Amino acid sequence: MCFTAGMKNNIIFKYRGKTATAEDIEVISKLIADNPDDSRFALSIKLCLAWNWIQANGALRDMVARGFMLGLHRAGHITLPAPKCSPKNPFVYRKRPVKIEIDQSEITGCIAEITPVQVALVRNTPQEKLFNSLIEHHHYLGYCHPVGEQLKYLISLKERPVACFAWSSAPRHIGARDRYIGWNKQTRELNLHHIAYNTRFLILEWVKIPNLASHLLGLMARRISKDWQASYNHPLFFLETFIDTERFYGTCYKAANWQCLGQTTGRGKNDQTNKQNRSIKAVWGYPLCSDFSQQLQAL
Repeated sequence: MCFTAGMKNNIIFKYRGKTATAEDIEVISKLIADNPDDSRFALSIKLCLAWNWIQANGALRDMVARGFMLGLHRAGHITLPAPKCSPKNPFVYRKRPVKIEIDQSEITGCIAEITPVQVALVRNTPQEKLFNSLIEHHHYLGYCHPVGEQLKYLISLKERPVACFAWSSAPRHIGARDRYIGWNKQTRELNLHHIAYNTRFLILEWVKIPNLASHLLGLMARRISKDWQASYNHPLFFLETFIDTERFYGTCYKAANWQCLGQTTGRGKNDQTNKQNRSIKAVWGYPLCSDFSQQLQAL
């Protein structure tokens, strides 16, 4: 069985950067017909293996494959078997993190007095509940489950939490970032996983230490690629984040040598109207190596 995976020019369907041609759809229909007893999950696994949709750490991209096939089904291009069960979507029905009470007495001092801080990767550890609670109840945006590859850092001082960082896979297309890197669509799709997106940065409101934010951003820049490599089997070459300019100036990012690359369009990733439908954000970026542009444009 040969899968073309959208390599021809007659692309008739797109989903999260993946494409399908008429030939692909024909082959997927044959895959379904040849496996009449398979569930939608089993078919997505077979599609991943056939198209080599595998993450750098070896895990199958079965959720992407499942969404891809469901999109084709809803568009009338293929006919999937009826669902064998209807489990609740854990992201839709996820309970908000419960508030965990901690000591909120003021923490003061200067950087020289408090370093080194303790840095813990807390995803899939007992401390993750505390991390989620702090983001939910002390960050103005609240907690949002990270997308794709992700790391969560809890920063502590003498066993007291002072800050949190959440990082995840980068958005597929950000015009200001893409122009700054200088890559084309092909190299962006090939190398996007080498960028991490800072989705949340929280310093708890009772922590009053001047320059702590820029100090912690520098600390992140020095270690995150190695941590990403250990978790996902590939390095990072660039970091990015969005700043709501109606609330913040990005002062701590500027102090940590991040660069303002431009602004978002305010249209969102799935917009079809070309009209602004959300607030415009400033796009900030930080190269993790001097040859980041060449690394991100490599084929």
